Amino acid sequence: MAKVEGLNVGELKSYVEKIERFEAEMSTLRGDIRDIYKEAKEAGYDPKIMRVIIRLRKLDEADRSELDEVTETYRTALNV
Repeated sequence: MAKVEGLNVGELKSYVEKIERFEAEMSTLRGDIRDIYKEAKEAGYDPKIMRVIIRLRKLDEADRSELDEVTETYRTALNV
């Protein structure tokens, strides 16, 4: 194994190449997701609301309840 200043060059290169592959895959997936939002919009759904729902579904029940409570408090305070 080649080493440069104590670094295992082959191992480092392997990590970098893996990250590059995953970043390329993520780019493709982001494009696929954009296409799905576009398709949903064409079917009459609101992508902004869908994004909110997806973000909320990632939260557990306790965090979602806390968010609802704080949001309602802010809305009341600001008369929104």
